[in-house]
Amino acid sequence: MSLKAQLTDDMKNAMRAKESERLATIRLVLAEIKRKEVDERIELDDAQVTAVVEKMIKQRKDSITQFEAGGRQDLADIEKAELAILSTYMPAGLSDEEVAAEVAAAVAASGAAGPQDMGKVMGILKPKLAGRADMTAVSAQVKKALSGA
Repeated sequence: MSLKAQLTDDMKNAMRAKESERLATIRLVLAEIKRKEVDERIELDDAQVTAVVEKMIKQRKDSITQFEAGGRQDLADIEKAELAILSTYMPAGLSDEEVAAEVAAAVAASGAAGPQDMGKVMGILKPKLAGRADMTAVSAQVKKALSGA
């Protein structure tokens, strides 16, 4: 079952169970997917749907930080609830050791010699790790690996 079909089924189940928070979050995701499909005149595949969900997760994390800094815990709690629901649609994350192994393999495969080759290494890693690892942390590991090279 595709991720988009799973979202639709989950939306129907949330309607039947009267889970209003879950329903609202799933509708937000489906609306964003539909907007992207209409804007780009394409049918999104699972990887692209995952990218949409990942972007929404990043937005929620940023909002939580801003709301907590502004003393609006009520709004931060709403964002945290949405974040928990969105996270269920992401593929299983990689451990730090698995990410480090992927970084080492990408550095070796690209023949990177220093920090100036970071783009090459990230170009190899992004398709492999998108949605499965925090790309900010991956970028930091690549930078560390290349500065020590």
